[in-house]
Amino acid sequence: MEETFVPFRGIKNDLKARILCYKQDWTSGFQSGFRILAPTTYIFFASAIPVISFGEQLERNTDGTLTAVHSLASTAICGIIHSVFGGQPLLIVGVAEPTVLMYTFMYNFAKDRKDLGHKLFLPWTGWVCVWTALLLFLLSILGACSIINRFTRVAGELFGLLIAMLFMQQAIKGLVEEFGVPKNQSEGSTNQIALQSSWLFGNGMFALVLSFGLLFTGLQSRKARSWRYGTGWLRGLIADYGVPIMVLVWTSVSYIPVNKVPRGVPRRLFSPNPWSPGAYSNWTVIKEMLDVPILYIIGAFIPATMIAVLYYFDHNVSSQLAQQEEFNLRKPPSYHYDLLILGIMTILCGLIGIPPSNGVIPQSPMHTKSLATLKHQVCQL
Repeated sequence: MEETFVPFRGIKNDLKARILCYKQDWTSGFQSGFRILAPTTYIFFASAIPVISFGEQLERNTDGTLTAVHSLASTAICGIIHSVFGGQPLLIVGVAEPTVLMYTFMYNFAKDRKDLGHKLFLPWTGWVCVWTALLLFLLSILGACSIINRFTRVAGELFGLLIAMLFMQQAIKGLVEEFGVPKNQSEGSTNQIALQSSWLFGNGMFALVLSFGLLFTGLQSRKARSWRYGTGWLRGLIADYGVPIMVLVWTSVSYIPVNKVPRGVPRRLFSPNPWSPGAYSNWTVIKEMLDVPILYIIGAFIPATMIAVLYYFDHNVSSQLAQQEEFNLRKPPSYHYDLLILGIMTILCGLIGIPPSNGVIPQSPMHTKSLATLKHQVCQL
């Protein structure tokens, strides 16, 4: 990538280089036939599972204001926009753990303010997204992505390690909570509480079995091609589709103990209808944005600055890790233009009351690796 800090030149260069590859990006995918189904299925589950988990975390931290439905909607909408209009097709976008943490901090700040509170939390975050998008537009126009050339591989891997630690922290926290009483069930008579406590240990242990079972079998299935038993086509099938198959298998296992354990074991994620009256208010949050006091509209610039800096690093490092030298990619990158697209997606998510999505680690480099197993020319993407 050419280093340039001349306004609009970075975006212009990205568009000029990538427009020549746009047609081939789509035709090469269709020409791959059924072979493209394996990496597509793999990255679908690798993206959906964390997004659902982060949505559940958002629901707990925001008292149900945002749910897994909204995190999935954000990932789907932004994913479609980026796949059609983005310059780097290998980049995977989604709601990331840093976004969840920032929204948690903003909710804790807003809920205790009488002139903001729970009611105006989403309209206020809409203004945060507007400010964030403006900062991202400014960074992309001024060519700030040129600094990415000076990032070493160590910097990218360290940032990836940070994200991995957040993933593990959330997984451990979720497993520990399976041994506790949910907030909405912590009240009741003494007999009810005693009955709940009787199956808490069983629920927690079952959660451990399901979690570590999926983790172990999923990792082992990716190594199926090196197994010494089984026919070649079977080993290839397991290696290509092992992760989604294991997700389905362990989900089925969770339904086996129907009459042998107390009701409610294991606990299941509740996803409301996105078009129900309770959830519909999120999609019309733009109507309430003018109700936010002017002081908070201006103050939204502070969290927006932190989110913009976070997205700048997260999005660009994710793209950089998806284009490592060992992948031997032949098509040019697109940093400035993709940051501009990220700004558009951020402002769109803010206006409809859902958390914004950005380039994510480790899904982006995982996507490239999964495509590289098809055939060497697929790496030209």
